[in-house]
Amino acid sequence: MSDVVKTYGWEAKPRDSSELLGGKKNVKEPEPQTVASIDLPDSTLAKSVLKYAQTELSTPTFNHSMRVFYYGKAIHIQQFPEWQFTDETYLLACLLHDLGTTDKNISGTKMSFEYYGGILALNLLSKELHAPIEQAESVAEAVFRHQDIGKTGTITTIGQLLQLATIFDNMGGHKDLVHEDTIKDVTKRWPRNKWSSCFAATIRKENGLKPWAHTTTLGEEDFPNGVQGNKLMQPYE
Repeated sequence: MSDVVKTYGWEAKPRDSSELLGGKKNVKEPEPQTVASIDLPDSTLAKSVLKYAQTELSTPTFNHSMRVFYYGKAIHIQQFPEWQFTDETYLLACLLHDLGTTDKNISGTKMSFEYYGGILALNLLSKELHAPIEQAESVAEAVFRHQDIGKTGTITTIGQLLQLATIFDNMGGHKDLVHEDTIKDVTKRWPRNKWSSCFAATIRKENGLKPWAHTTTLGEEDFPNGVQGNKLMQPYE
C-alpha cells in the first residue's frame, strides 16, 4: 500500500457498518475519552480551515463539526486503532463536511449539499490553500459520501469514520462505540445548541428545495424524524 493511501486515509473499508463491526455492537467496550486527551491538529493548513469553518458555518454547525472530530477520534483510538490517516486530514473532512448546508450554499445550487460541499472543499484545499492534491481529494471524497450509507461495496477510511461519527452525533446511531462520559465532555466543550431541531430543519429545507436531493435516499420523513428524535443526545440538547 502506498504512503499516500495510508497518509490520507484512502484505504478501502466496508461500507456496511455491521460488516465492519463483525455483527457486534462494538470491537471493545468504550472507555471515557476527554477532549483534552485528543490533540487538535495545529498545522498552518488546519488553522486556516478552522478559521474558514468558523466564518462560514453557523455556530450549531461548527460545534457539530467539532463534535464529529472528537467522537470520530474516540472511535478510531478505541475501536479501530489500526486505521491509518493523519488527524489533520480527518479534521479537514469534519470541518468541511456540512459546508453545503449553509443558507448561501444550499440555495446557490441545484446539487445535493454533500456534492456541492465536496466541490467547494476540493477547491478551497487544492486551489486556495495548496494542500496536497491527494489530501484534498480524500477530504472531498469523504464529504461527497458521508451520507452514502448502505450494505454493499466499500468506502475510504476517512469516509467511513466520518459516517460513523456523524450518524452518532445526528441520530445516536452506533451508541455502543463511544462512552457516555465522552459525550458529556465533548458536549460541554462544543454544545449542541438544539442541534437535533436545527439539522432536521436543514434536511427538510433541502428536500423542499430539491426533491431529487441525495438526502431523500435516507428517507424523506424517516431521516429528519430520526434526527429530531435522537434520544441518545436529548439530555444534551
